[in-house]
Amino acid sequence: MTQAVAGRRGVPVSQTAGHANMLQLVELRWMAVAGQLATILLTNVVFGIRLPMLAMLSVLTALVILNAASLLRLRLASPITNGALFGGLLLDVLALSGQLYLSGGATNPFVSLFLLQVVLGSVLLARWSAWTIVAATSLSFAVLTAFYRPITLPPGFDRSLFALHVQGMWVCFALVAVLLVAFVGRINGNLRAQDNRLAEIERQAVEEEHIVRIGMLASGAAHELGTPLSSLSVILGDWRRNGAIARNPDLLSDIEEMQAEVQRCKAIVTSILLSSGDARGEQSAATTVRAFVDRVIADWIAARSFANATYDDQFGRDVPIVSDVVLQQAVFNLLDNAAEYSPQRIDITLARDDGDMVLTVRDAGPGFAAEQLGNIGKPYNSTKHELGRGMGLFLASNVARKLDGALSARNQPRSGAEVTFRLPLAAIALGGDDDVD
Repeated sequence: MTQAVAGRRGVPVSQTAGHANMLQLVELRWMAVAGQLATILLTNVVFGIRLPMLAMLSVLTALVILNAASLLRLRLASPITNGALFGGLLLDVLALSGQLYLSGGATNPFVSLFLLQVVLGSVLLARWSAWTIVAATSLSFAVLTAFYRPITLPPGFDRSLFALHVQGMWVCFALVAVLLVAFVGRINGNLRAQDNRLAEIERQAVEEEHIVRIGMLASGAAHELGTPLSSLSVILGDWRRNGAIARNPDLLSDIEEMQAEVQRCKAIVTSILLSSGDARGEQSAATTVRAFVDRVIADWIAARSFANATYDDQFGRDVPIVSDVVLQQAVFNLLDNAAEYSPQRIDITLARDDGDMVLTVRDAGPGFAAEQLGNIGKPYNSTKHELGRGMGLFLASNVARKLDGALSARNQPRSGAEVTFRLPLAAIALGGDDDVD
């Protein structure tokens, strides 16, 4: 079933990339431990070439401990820095140098694995760190040409050391080639994901700038409308007290209806000014999740005279929160959007999912077109092409995103659409998220 999600902020791009790169190193290190262990056992058991098993297995144990520490580091919320990756690679170079020292030094065909460390450094690290890895591997290679523990072939061995060296070179080449293809492919995938994330951030920045411009325009218009609306309210009050009009029930009814509409317009103007940060009207208020949603739905039903809405409260124990007009307007937009396409029925459900408040609105309309689902949370995303259409879900998704929440939409199996507005309670909680009765 197709579902689109807009909102929920992820971790920063740099933090995501750092974790992915560290995970790459951990996976490669496990492969290195397994490969070295297999090579050591093969050399000792099959070829009968005696190696310092205790020392070489100690190096492998150190690599296992390093990997365990790296996995614990990945569980922390703090970002993986270039220094952490550099330190891990430098320890890998040291471990490889130790193993080569114990097994023939530079004469060991697996000395070419130093090139893999250089490639990893050039891809994962900052420039100075990569050049440091180059210097470290070059120095290690140079030292291993003079200082190493030579390999001693057992008596009666039927192969020359040169033949073994050539075979080892072939194995090393194949191993490095496979690891490079696998690693570079994974890194390219990480880079593509990072590029997509950056593109998403740029898109959100453009949308937020668009919202700011809309807000400035709406705020200016609201200030301009405030004075004539107040004047109309005064004039209608004078007319209502006029004797001739007071004796005419039809005219009096018309004036009362006009006064109600003026008051509604003034309430809309006040909401716009509050949303733009103006001090006019009430400020953010302390309430609870259940009280807020109950009031908003009741106000919406009364304002729209919508009699076909059902409300199911499954939230459980209540939570104190801070509400404002912006949050209320986001819920209004969701309900308006559903009622426009499904005047015969809409179903509203309030629930709690772990630490999130979840408000779900289902309708019996035609559902979303595939193109709309793919663009949930973008402006002017509507099948109706009149000016200003498609802004309701866009504004609601931006409210959710500002509060680290998310807005998702999908089509129901039979008919109708389902829109879910999810907010972390921690983002709107009043002095914490303690439950209240």
